Amino acid sequence: MRTAMNEALIRHFTDLRDGVHGGVTAREDKERLFATAVELLDPVARATLDEFNADLLLGTGQVVASGLTRSQEGGLNAMWSLTWPEQRDKDILPIAIVAHYGADFHHPHLRGNTVGDWPLNVFDHSDAAGQLTTLRAIAAADAHNLVFQESYRLIPAITHT
Repeated sequence: MRTAMNEALIRHFTDLRDGVHGGVTAREDKERLFATAVELLDPVARATLDEFNADLLLGTGQVVASGLTRSQEGGLNAMWSLTWPEQRDKDILPIAIVAHYGADFHHPHLRGNTVGDWPLNVFDHSDAAGQLTTLRAIAAADAHNLVFQESYRLIPAITHT
């Protein structure tokens, strides 16, 4: 049985081979699919960051979603951020899950503020739910990298025990 992560990679590589994304080739059609993917991912991304808020930040954080936005370069983006007092006090990036479809990209991707790209192949609720492990990994890597940049003192679960 294939894992959701391996399935995402297979879809990604197949899209590259076939020159399609979600069965479409035109940029405007791919952008519509991306907008739908952002809507489908919203509850999964929020739930992921809520887990980190509860476990690492002891409920002191706030999840903020940007919604779908167009970049200056003409691409599309959506960001879910987890901010908290210690992070804001140090003026460093929040833990983030970013969906982006660059103006010159063949198809969209996921990333964090400090971690690179992962294929974004979400076309229905099942696909979105299947990204939970990936979103957790992105958020965990961001948390780790932010602590590495600053200090373990950013994490209330460590400092308030």
